[in-house]
Amino acid sequence: MSLAATEATAATPPAARLRRWAARPGEAVAFGLVAVFLIAFLVVPVLTVITVAFQDRATGGFTLAHVGDFLSNDLFMRSFWNSLYVSLMSVVVASLIALPLAYFTTRFEFRGAVLVQTLGVLPLIMPPFAGAVAMGLLFGRSGSLNLLLGDYFDINIPFMEGLNGVIFVQSIHYFPFILLNLSTSLRNIDRSMEEAAQNLGSHGFRLFRRIVLPLAMPGYVAGASLVFIKVFDDLATPLLLNVREMLAPQAYLRITSVGLEDPIGYVISVVLILFSVLSLWVSSLALRGRDYATVQRGGGGLARRRLPRGQALAAYALILTILALVLAPHLGLFLLSIATIWSFAPLPDGYTLAHYTRVFAESSQYITNTLVYAGLAGLIDVVIGTAIAYLVLRTRMVGARWLDYLAMSALAVPGLVLGIGYLRTYFGVTLPDGTSLAAFWGIIVLALAVRRLPYALRACTAALQQISSSLEEAAENLGARRLRVVRRIVLPLMAGGIAAGFVTSFATAAVELSATLMLVQSNADAPLAYGLYVFMQSPAGRGAGAALGIIAVVIVGLSTLVSHLVTARGGKESA
Repeated sequence: MSLAATEATAATPPAARLRRWAARPGEAVAFGLVAVFLIAFLVVPVLTVITVAFQDRATGGFTLAHVGDFLSNDLFMRSFWNSLYVSLMSVVVASLIALPLAYFTTRFEFRGAVLVQTLGVLPLIMPPFAGAVAMGLLFGRSGSLNLLLGDYFDINIPFMEGLNGVIFVQSIHYFPFILLNLSTSLRNIDRSMEEAAQNLGSHGFRLFRRIVLPLAMPGYVAGASLVFIKVFDDLATPLLLNVREMLAPQAYLRITSVGLEDPIGYVISVVLILFSVLSLWVSSLALRGRDYATVQRGGGGLARRRLPRGQALAAYALILTILALVLAPHLGLFLLSIATIWSFAPLPDGYTLAHYTRVFAESSQYITNTLVYAGLAGLIDVVIGTAIAYLVLRTRMVGARWLDYLAMSALAVPGLVLGIGYLRTYFGVTLPDGTSLAAFWGIIVLALAVRRLPYALRACTAALQQISSSLEEAAENLGARRLRVVRRIVLPLMAGGIAAGFVTSFATAAVELSATLMLVQSNADAPLAYGLYVFMQSPAGRGAGAALGIIAVVIVGLSTLVSHLVTARGGKESA
């Protein structure tokens, strides 16, 4: 600090310095409520899981014995390496799928680029465990493709065998994370960088490898780290593919079979948390110390060029092949939902709508619960997200920034771990009617809200960042109270971002399974994702399960469409 700044600070009266950090009563109440929510439903459950993992059951003191039991058990260590292998290979395969789609649609004059990008994101709106069943029918040992290959070429390719099946399904489901982030980075590269390299004689793959891809690396690393985290923490997909020697299934099986007192389940949960955090840390470390900034001129972005006819045909063939692969789960799930019998045949023997009739007649409660749970979770998220965004951007409260960090840390907490933490923390807490809080359906809503809070928070923060504080200052200068300014000025201007945050939280919460699988105590309280999982456990229920899966896809798809429309409308109004 300079001498002048030091003298100025010293000259400032203590009362003035206190007023600088003072909070209005409403802001202090909002800060307190948000902090209590995050501590009660995020920090405490996670700390409970970590504490039990290192707690001696007899004395209550600290111990590493449970960790030693985990490290000395062949099953657990094999599960750890399997999870690590599947996650890394899923990143590799997802990259091979996403790179051509992102590169060709942003680098060249490619007809249908918008359609390709849109179709490429569709896998995200399907629950991965539902896609696993459909992929088995299409690519399994007795699936459509292998039956045709056997008839014509007498070969059988093990697409869906063991860990290969998990990698195959997870890569197809999560590659859009890389596609979206990489496409954005490619569009933001300054074309002058590419032109300079071309003038120096760099072309083709060398230009891509030495110039384009390195400059797009921040987007790629962001997407790849998300794929790793999602795959490492996923529970339902390995279970549905009967692959149990992975960490998340082992944690679930230990808690559900041995009980809440089993410390190994908590040790596995700690490992899941550590690797989620480690993935985010490694992704930031990979980019540290390197400068990816470019000075864009004339609109910026990579210069699109026309492909020669032969290369264009090859590119279209590659893109269409990839799209056919990534959209196969949707087709398979739809066929299964209208199939009478589909077994040992390339296509169903017949078609019917009986599965949809059964779902709406017998299991409509799943759909109703999903709409209620996801709607309440989305509402909680936008309220808390708006409050945190306001406290961070419009006040100088000490600790406001930590609320933002704490809320975003939910990204590193697997749903399975949060569910286990809720059971352990709140199982002994009883409601007035004697019901355990952990068995109350509202705890499912809270788990969904905590899991999806980072999405709503970022949307609300972005919306508030685009609002000039001078508008609020002008209203206050005209005599409006702060609460009235927020209600009449800030919230209406944030409406687009708040709506986008709500829809994003709603859509992703509607297909959340990891946390709900631990917390659902009865079918009457179960959401759609849980019902879908139960149906898919038996061949007789897979038709109805597929129908539920299609309904889930429709719900998420419509929510995504609404989000795009709201965002586009907000952009036009702000313009």
